[in-house]
Amino acid sequence: MKKITVVGAGNVGATTVQRLAEKHLCSEIVLLDIVEGIPQGKALDIWESAPVELFDTKIKGTNSYAETANSDLVIITAGLPRKPGMSRDDLLASNTKIVKDVTKNIADNSPQAILIVVSNPLDVMSYVALKTSGFEKNRVIGMAGILDSARFRLFIAEALNVSVNDINSMVLGGHGDSMVPLIKYTTVSGIPLVELLPENKIIKLIERTRKGGVEIVNHLKTGSAFYAPSSAAVEIADSIIKNRNRILPCSVWLEGEYGINNVYCGVPVKLGANGVEKIIQLNLSSKELEALKNSADDVKRNIKKLNL
Repeated sequence: MKKITVVGAGNVGATTVQRLAEKHLCSEIVLLDIVEGIPQGKALDIWESAPVELFDTKIKGTNSYAETANSDLVIITAGLPRKPGMSRDDLLASNTKIVKDVTKNIADNSPQAILIVVSNPLDVMSYVALKTSGFEKNRVIGMAGILDSARFRLFIAEALNVSVNDINSMVLGGHGDSMVPLIKYTTVSGIPLVELLPENKIIKLIERTRKGGVEIVNHLKTGSAFYAPSSAAVEIADSIIKNRNRILPCSVWLEGEYGINNVYCGVPVKLGANGVEKIIQLNLSSKELEALKNSADDVKRNIKKLNL
């Protein structure tokens, strides 16, 4: 892929541009924001690091969607961030309007692009992007499970005092308090987690993972997480751009998989050049499946609040 656009020049968007460039994932990156000067300044600042970081990617900031034309991949980070005391769902009305406007302009200028949605509430905003763009469902992907899984993996590594490289785990469901960490698929260098930690400690790690975003918001006071979310978004982009066919948990449009219909929900998918190449159906326990369906129902309730 030659051109990637990142919409939203806040902390998530700017950090995403930096990571994309330093990973040499494309020849051109456009950073777009409605605030004059901000995308231009941040883009130039990141580009000026190229001689030190040794990347040849051209980076441009703009306020015009015309500059984003013919993008192969678009990462949408635009929207209001959470503040202390706010849930992701509190952002529903304001960010729906923003994401709807962004998606319409992107679809008009880059009708063949693949969309990665990062804006919160993540699963609902992915639905907004799908309906507004009119794109095929494999081309509108929500970044959620990778971030949640990364947090869970980190907390496990910390609890066991082992390398994060040895932790494999997958968190499914909506990007919120009803997310579903799969314990039976969680291993440490192939060893089941349940053989290394007692149940009560695992439950505490799950709860911390569910509140992972809130923990950061409460520390920052005036913003929300951006380093880890940008890493997660770029991991999706990397698998698509390089056609790696990696299996990663993402929020995607379900039509019967896991007995769930017409909603965005986090499940494992194979990501390649066409976006979502395949949805992977795991053999979940009845308890895990019920939790996943309950999580999807939470997303559906918020979708019903929209006037789309």
